[in-house]
Amino acid sequence: MAKVRDREARPSMANEQISRRPLTTRDTKWAKGTARWLGSIGLRPNAISILSIGCACLAGAAFIGAGRTAGAARAGLFVAAALGIQLRLLCNLFDGMVAVEGGFKTKSGEVYNELPDRFSDAVILVSAAYAAPGSEALHALGWLAAVLSVITAYVRALGASAGTSQHFVGPMAKPQRMALLTVLCVVMAVLTAVGQPINLVHPALALIGVGCLLTIARRTRLVVHELESE
Repeated sequence: MAKVRDREARPSMANEQISRRPLTTRDTKWAKGTARWLGSIGLRPNAISILSIGCACLAGAAFIGAGRTAGAARAGLFVAAALGIQLRLLCNLFDGMVAVEGGFKTKSGEVYNELPDRFSDAVILVSAAYAAPGSEALHALGWLAAVLSVITAYVRALGASAGTSQHFVGPMAKPQRMALLTVLCVVMAVLTAVGQPINLVHPALALIGVGCLLTIARRTRLVVHELESE
């Protein structure tokens, strides 16, 4: 699966390293090579960030379509949703690499980095709730997960604005949320293909919601502890 990181514009390289999500994917040859190629063809980090919303919309449309179809078409739509999620994560990886390693940072880069991510999270999580039949209460799990995912990012950004380091800890940070949804898509595609009408979508969203609550609590504790320790 593709891994992602957040790109933060900071005045010094030291601060950039502190504010970036630590990922080993960034140091791989294929990632560095791809980032260089993207920069060489004129694709800039802000454009890549916006493109991530399009990939999220692809995943969202596939989720909604899966909830309205059956059989092979439904299985295929779950695969398409997984693909959209992974493409979104690749955009999240390469916008930062093109910006920092490629030297194409902009003054507005932080806005383009953060805001599209929040839209992407909301589109994917809300749409996922409609990938399986259920009551309004079950569908509300997607909306709840979306709201909580935005709050997890808000706590991190709030801490940074108050002068703390960026806290990317989970257990349900963005990479974990998207990884769980990707696995869900693959499993649902297989179950659908073999004719097993098992709904794992809403339990997965409930798990994401609980995980986000734990993540919010953990990040808040870290931020407060860091502030009070100064």
